[in-house]
Amino acid sequence: MSETDSSPSDVSATDAGTVPVEVPNDETLMEKVVGLCRQRGFVFPSAEIYGGFRSTYDYGPIGVLMLRNVKDAWWRSMVQLRHDVVGLDAAILSPPAIWEASGHLSNFTDPLVDCRECHERFRSDNLDDPTTCPNCGAEDAFTEARQFNLMFKTHAGPVETSGAECYLRPETAQGMFVNFANVLQTSRRKPPFGIAQIGKSFRNEITPGNFVFRTREFEQMEMEYFVPPAEAQRWYEYWCTERFDWYVDLGIPPEKLRLRPHDDDELSHYSSGTSDVEFAFPWGWGELEGIANRGDYDLTQHAEHSGEKLEYFDQASGERYRPYVIEPAAGATRTMMAFLLAAYDEEEVRGERRVVLRLHPRIAPFKVAVLPLSKKPELNGIASEVLSLVQPHWMCDYDETQSIGRRYRRQDELGTPLCVTVDFDSLDDRAVTVRDRDTMAQERVPIDGLIEHLRTKLAL
Repeated sequence: MSETDSSPSDVSATDAGTVPVEVPNDETLMEKVVGLCRQRGFVFPSAEIYGGFRSTYDYGPIGVLMLRNVKDAWWRSMVQLRHDVVGLDAAILSPPAIWEASGHLSNFTDPLVDCRECHERFRSDNLDDPTTCPNCGAEDAFTEARQFNLMFKTHAGPVETSGAECYLRPETAQGMFVNFANVLQTSRRKPPFGIAQIGKSFRNEITPGNFVFRTREFEQMEMEYFVPPAEAQRWYEYWCTERFDWYVDLGIPPEKLRLRPHDDDELSHYSSGTSDVEFAFPWGWGELEGIANRGDYDLTQHAEHSGEKLEYFDQASGERYRPYVIEPAAGATRTMMAFLLAAYDEEEVRGERRVVLRLHPRIAPFKVAVLPLSKKPELNGIASEVLSLVQPHWMCDYDETQSIGRRYRRQDELGTPLCVTVDFDSLDDRAVTVRDRDTMAQERVPIDGLIEHLRTKLAL
């Protein structure tokens, strides 16, 4: 089925006339990807009909599928394919005692300055020129820096009293630390072992921006890996390598990634060593994930503040110790953004520009699109049969409007790896045309062998 043909065909070759087009530069790439996200239903500005709400986004029909796939790929790697990691889903609301013990009430702050001229607010540590306002250009117009706590405070119950104060969690990690003893007892694990969690976190960022990269509401994919103290450095190095490779395995070119160790002056108060997996965003290097050696800080703090013993007793050696923790912590939403930027490509096909997301099949929103050549009733039955055959195995799209060439282009922009076209010949030969997103090569495949063919092509 050729890219522009609307009649039956059994073409089995890559489209001719394909000409590489230079991928947009950093200045235009971001604009094009954001536009694609809006046009194709990946991401919408939140509360758009009311003028929007700054730095909040809603994930549309396509984006919610891709974001779920990113999280599923992380969970598969971190939990499903391992025997030493279990899962948890801790509460979002939590009492002040947790955040006092963790140090967030006193340490989780950013330096805030106001411009006296335009009244915009900025993080002083992020200003290129600490004497000039980047918004209005006023010089020496900033107020004195003051520390601003990033946690969202709210109240539980009908009365807003100090005794009813609680916080939206700024990270998922603390839920895993306070459940350490529960998980240790019920899962029958022993160090080294991990607790993994995916969930929403909330930070009252002073200067959110860069689309979904920095928002006040976001999703994290975190794992706390509890190890004997003497093994902490070895496991820290292991997880740095393991997490870097995960992004490469899912399609981000290695040259667009780097592993950057933190300098001593930027380490968190709990960390003896931290490295960030960073991606080359259009504006520069940005963090996707941090891998930190947190030592025994968190378990010690919660043990002291709660009065509970958060230790492990090794019956074989008779040793009792408080494990050290290695923490790989990734942002699901900014990771999805990096996959989109890395996958975006353009080329010229028969004089027309083709936009394609070359996403790894595991994170593509749809794995397969079923496309009847025509809306005519004769094809409805067999097209529905093919769709029902494929749906139990993979997430599928079904589209019967516009020409087949336009529908191929739409699936290219959605990142769909394979299209299955049902045409009038299918009524006689019980076969369909399978079209590859990246090469545009087409193969005629019997319906009876379709699932096995798709499984081999997707290689999931």
